[in-house]
Amino acid sequence: MGYAIAEACANMGAEVILISGPVNITLQHKNILVLPVHTAQEMYQTAMDHFNSCDIAILSAAVADFSPEITLSSKIKREKEDMHLNLKPTKDIAMELGKIKKLDQILCGFALETDNEIENARGKLKRKNLDLIVLNSLNDKGAGFGTDTNKITIIDKNNNIDKFELKSKSEVAEDIVNKILTLV
Repeated sequence: MGYAIAEACANMGAEVILISGPVNITLQHKNILVLPVHTAQEMYQTAMDHFNSCDIAILSAAVADFSPEITLSSKIKREKEDMHLNLKPTKDIAMELGKIKKLDQILCGFALETDNEIENARGKLKRKNLDLIVLNSLNDKGAGFGTDTNKITIIDKNNNIDKFELKSKSEVAEDIVNKILTLV
């Protein structure tokens, strides 16, 4: 969704900074600057570095909530039957940006939910000081990851709820951008 949203914004005239993990997608729009990152920490730091200078931030990445406590540069050889991997929480990018958001900035987050979807998305919206949240459901066939389509619900900070039918990700991106523009 992030690339489709970046393209929709650029097509509407916005100057876009797209912070992206490794993907097999390329964009050639003159208004899009792609900043590649490889870890959740790099994404956090790059977002923090650029947030102060943006008007609107759309956080569509599914960043890992945990990372290994220890990383190695070489292969771990099989030496015993079991192995324990200790994890540590990654920085919550949406939460950290919500803490420093200025009154004239718009912060849009995403939520992927499977249970109590609306309630959980509302909680995330409030906790992270978002202006709106795009709810994705794993319960909707053809929506979410690994497809060219998506079905979303958008909840804004005034508790307005807009439900959209299944459509192409580029059409969904336009719906998201159009909703954001109502807050400008």
